Amino acid sequence: MTGPGDRTLRLLSLLQQRRHWAGGDLAGRLGISLRTLRRDVERLREIGYPVDAQPGVDGGYRLAPGASLPPLLLDDDEAVALTVGLQAAAQSAVAGMAEASVRALTTVVQVLPARLRRRAEALGAMTVPAPGGAAGAVVDPQVLVAAAAACRDTERLEFSYTAADGARTERLTEPFRLVAMGRRWYLVAYDLGRGDWCSFRLDRLTAPRGTGQRFAPRPLPAEDAAAFVRRGTDARSAAHVVVVLVDASAVDVRRRVGPWATVTEQSGGRCLMRMETYDLTWAALALGSVEAEFTVLDPPALRDLLAEWAARFDRAAERAVPVSRRRDRPPPGARSARSAGSRH
Repeated sequence: MTGPGDRTLRLLSLLQQRRHWAGGDLAGRLGISLRTLRRDVERLREIGYPVDAQPGVDGGYRLAPGASLPPLLLDDDEAVALTVGLQAAAQSAVAGMAEASVRALTTVVQVLPARLRRRAEALGAMTVPAPGGAAGAVVDPQVLVAAAAACRDTERLEFSYTAADGARTERLTEPFRLVAMGRRWYLVAYDLGRGDWCSFRLDRLTAPRGTGQRFAPRPLPAEDAAAFVRRGTDARSAAHVVVVLVDASAVDVRRRVGPWATVTEQSGGRCLMRMETYDLTWAALALGSVEAEFTVLDPPALRDLLAEWAARFDRAAERAVPVSRRRDRPPPGARSARSAGSRH
């Protein structure tokens, strides 16, 4: 059986989870009698927690607002969420909020257990604020903490990532910083598979796992992580979505274009290839590599680019000298020398 101290803390936790508890339900959750429950409620009142008791059939207990703020009980995820919220407020443009939020953040971090303090410090050290941005989506706190820890520890991070078009890929990265932009979170990292810097939306990132492999941080090709994310989101607003019907199997096309496009099988031995790119030149090069007939469904600008390339290639082919003719053609001056020799 738990002692009065443990039971009182459990009672406080239950009162914080629900606005109102019937006396019988509360006693049942704690495994005690109503008389013992009344004594535990009185103990909470003595240490500063205002607990209201309502008599009658519909009566019960609730934690009421008090004259001063008593200590709060938080579970692990609530502690992480509080840390994230305080940090965002500390970097807020709202007058008077930053200083108070920093004080509150310091207070919370210093009383956290060691296992939670490390997680909170990772978020504090590895997050860069950036004003602006669009409305966000729900981010798993475990994803947030794992990404922050990998940034802090310079540890390579693997995860699954779902792109805007639904394509799911596995990534191996060297994480650099977290960026909070508006109501979205981004991970800025060097993608080892693609050999380039990328920003990943955390709400599209799942199953992050550290590899245990350390790395030396690379120089970021931007003023800071926030500027890198902002530049990428601005560019994405003008990105081209390329949709092409290819006269080849999805297996063959995937083998040639790799992770740069989403490929789905169609009837008749054909497939649909979809990719996002900021430069249609890259899309044209990728289509050339599939070595199959194809039909551009979208965008029209890609059809115009291919027509321009086709005309240029045709002109180049007309000017080209066949290899056999180049081999038969004597070097400059050789013909006249042979002719002169025959005359002698």
